[in-house]
Amino acid sequence: MKNILLLANIVLSVIIVVLILVQGRGAGLGSAWGGGGEFFQTRRGIEKITLQLTVIFIVLFFIISLVNLFLVK
Repeated sequence: MKNILLLANIVLSVIIVVLILVQGRGAGLGSAWGGGGEFFQTRRGIEKITLQLTVIFIVLFFIISLVNLFLVK
């Protein structure tokens, strides 16, 4: 059981990293320190779907991590 949960965490972490990298806006490194925030743009289409999938996979990762921590000893 513990190996299955660890494997699930590894797979979810890779998926989360890929989804986060796909969400890049191309604003460059300057936006990391507050630059590039002169305009607001809503997420539409595939951007909205990738954001929602990222949130879902992060919540799943957190739940599986807690199950792995508390229930499996």
